[in-house]
Amino acid sequence: MLQVKNLNLYHKKDLRPLATNLSFILNNGDKAAIIGEEGNGKSTLLKLLYDEKLVEEYAEYTGEIHKNNTICGYLAQELPKEDKEKTVYEFLSEENAFLETDYRELASIAAELGLSSDMLYSDTKVGRLSGGEKVKLQLLRLRVKRPGVYLLDEPSNDIDIDTLNWLEKFILNSQVPVLYISHDETLLENTANLIIHMEQLKRKTESRCTVTRAGYREYVNRRQESLDRQERLATEERAAYEKQQERFRRIYDKVEYQQDIITRQNPSGGRLLKKKMHAVKSMERRFEKQAENMTQMPETEEAIFFRFAEGEGIPAGKWVIDYELPCLEVEDRVLSRGIRLQVKGSEKICIIGRNGAGKTTFLKKIAEELLQRTDIRAAYMPQNYEELLDMDSTPVEYLSKTWDKEENTRIRTYLGSMKYTVGEMEHAIRDLSGGQKAKLLLLKMSMEHRNVLILDEPTRNFSPLSGPVIRDLLIHFPGAIISVSHDRKYIEEVCDKVYELNEKGLEKKY
Repeated sequence: MLQVKNLNLYHKKDLRPLATNLSFILNNGDKAAIIGEEGNGKSTLLKLLYDEKLVEEYAEYTGEIHKNNTICGYLAQELPKEDKEKTVYEFLSEENAFLETDYRELASIAAELGLSSDMLYSDTKVGRLSGGEKVKLQLLRLRVKRPGVYLLDEPSNDIDIDTLNWLEKFILNSQVPVLYISHDETLLENTANLIIHMEQLKRKTESRCTVTRAGYREYVNRRQESLDRQERLATEERAAYEKQQERFRRIYDKVEYQQDIITRQNPSGGRLLKKKMHAVKSMERRFEKQAENMTQMPETEEAIFFRFAEGEGIPAGKWVIDYELPCLEVEDRVLSRGIRLQVKGSEKICIIGRNGAGKTTFLKKIAEELLQRTDIRAAYMPQNYEELLDMDSTPVEYLSKTWDKEENTRIRTYLGSMKYTVGEMEHAIRDLSGGQKAKLLLLKMSMEHRNVLILDEPTRNFSPLSGPVIRDLLIHFPGAIISVSHDRKYIEEVCDKVYELNEKGLEKKY
């Protein structure tokens, strides 16, 4: 069992509240999902619950955390650099339970995860594995540890669809509580029975935490119904109040006019009207108090994004690319042969495939060719944002070209519409969340009027509440999109054609 009581969590740098008065209990059978927008402190909360030393440099808290001697199994969103330098066997051997577990059981767990038993004893560096293989390796190490509660930070990132299906079963069948962060809406819909929603309100000066025992879709629908009901009631009360104020102003003006006339004509005859004016003033104070107690318009943290301009499209008959690759290799290892990709007009293409199939490598080759073209305006979003972003610059600096006042104002307006605070606009990009970095890349594509987008896992760092907004943005993008994704909702809603990359090339799925 894990219990959190009256937890208040703050970011030290700007004294920003990340969680306020958060309380919940995790019992066996609980599948608890932490949701919220990018940069809201979800990962910080998970690290704190595992080991407060992981956050002591940048966050502080008050309140109670009771683990009751429970062993926690923590899966980090990103492996430390030192772990990436270890071999697979060295990484696994650091968990004593791995060395104590029978080989047949290890082989069985590895098979469930889609890993070969030989890989467990490999001298391959962890950093050279695909993103999905790294996640699987961490999950295997956690499985053998047999924790009393799982704390999983984005376990659905970078894993293929088959492994996503396995992860769903793993969470559902777990006998111990699972507390996890995920941006995969399908995973949330299929597994969560407890929602912990962390919000930042009033330009991130206030925090609100909502804990609800419900499935994800039920929570979202219930929340929206409640917000709609509150907004409707607040609107009705304000409309009634305005009518009331209009009548009051007519009465007030009439009494004031009469009082002025009588005072000038008969100074001693205004006693009755003075009493009447006193009653009107009392009525005014009563109305003011009534206004203070009116239902407030709902405070929510919404993901607001821009739109790509209409003129950024591609003519329907224009070939964006007709690309052939006889052999796809990574470090002398052949991954696929006989690849051909054709994209015409404003088609939206998605490439899927198992982890390690070479999807990211193939997409980079596509990007290398398209970025050199002058007849189209292509842009590339890599899986690793650091390939393009200067981590030491600020968002404003990254987006600036002319550095004049007008451009600076426009950039700040765009960033503000995407929920960046003034402080975050001046933070180094390295201090931003993954979702905030992704927003920067998308915004730059829009500002530069790109009409071909090459996107490697475009939705991976956006919250499930932002996901529908991002998908809608890309659905209405008038140009072509060539992407790699494991996001099932993105594939279903955005993509016209889906190809699977395997040993035989690109196989069209639909």
